[in-house]
Formats: sequence, C-alpha cells, structure tokens
Amino acid sequence: MTVDARPVVKRTARAILFDDDELILIKRTKPGREPYWITPGGGVEPEDATVVDALHRELDEELGAKATDVVPAFVDTVPYDPAEDPDAEDPNGAPGVKVQHFFVCRLTGMDLSRRHGPEVDEPRGEYEIVRVPFTREGIASVEMVPPSLRAYLDANIEGVRALLAPDLG
Repeated sequence: MTVDARPVVKRTARAILFDDDELILIKRTKPGREPYWITPGGGVEPEDATVVDALHRELDEELGAKATDVVPAFVDTVPYDPAEDPDAEDPNGAPGVKVQHFFVCRLTGMDLSRRHGPEVDEPRGEYEIVRVPFTREGIASVEMVPPSLRAYLDANIEGVRALLAPDLG
C-alpha cells in the first residue's frame, strides 16, 4: 500500500495542562477576531532536542510554569501554509501540514512574572490565562481551538484523566 505523505512544515508541542480539576488555557483576543481559547504551547524550534523539551520551554515562556507527568495524548494534523500565518518565521516557505502534539501534564508551579518570549515581548493581541473546569460543561463554555482537540477532550474526559493516574507507570 502506498501512502501519499504530505510534507510536515511545522510542528508544535501543546499542553493539556491540569491544575487539580481545572485546565489552564490561554484566552486569545486579536483585533478584528472573536476571542478563542488555546492550550499553552507553540512551535518546536531547532534548538529543542525533543518535542517534550519544546513543551517545557513553551510553558516557561508563556506561563512561567513547570509541569510534570507529561504523557502524549493526542496528535492533530492540519493543512498549513506559512503564507497565511502571520506568525510564520518564513512566510515564503512551502505549504504542507502542521502536526500538533498534545500532552497531558500536571502543573507544579506557575509564576506569571517570569513570562517571556514573543507573546510577552511583542504581543499580537491579548493573552489571558484562564482556568476552566475539566468537565463537559467547562469544555463547552469556551471556543477552544483546534476544534478537533475540543471534540477529543469532550469525548474522552475519563480517558484523559486516566492518563495522569498514579498506577499508569
């Protein structure tokens, strides 16, 4: 069987970050666009040895946060054209796909005064840190992107919680 492979032109590491029974999300408000909620995280950089290293770097940059119990949970692959991304490092790059790696993890500490990086130094709109109950009602209360993550979380609340069970290993 032959599979047509699309080129992966961007990879991201994102945290389904728990603080007790709440998710830590970022409410994004950009001029001319309705607010939306995202999980903390961002692009894998050449200096990141692994995708998990990128996740830890992004949590530190965006939240001044540390996390533990990092477990892969979900992968989302979407068409991606750097020319249509205002945050693209190379807007003239070839189109392909963006692979987003989502990890369930537990917050161990957060100091917003330690935030740094492009979201803080050169913000494009507002980045508000919010806590949402990890329930179907909580997930439905925000316009989480990507929609595939919202659907995954809604359908798998018990399974996502189980990824942080003490007996998982």
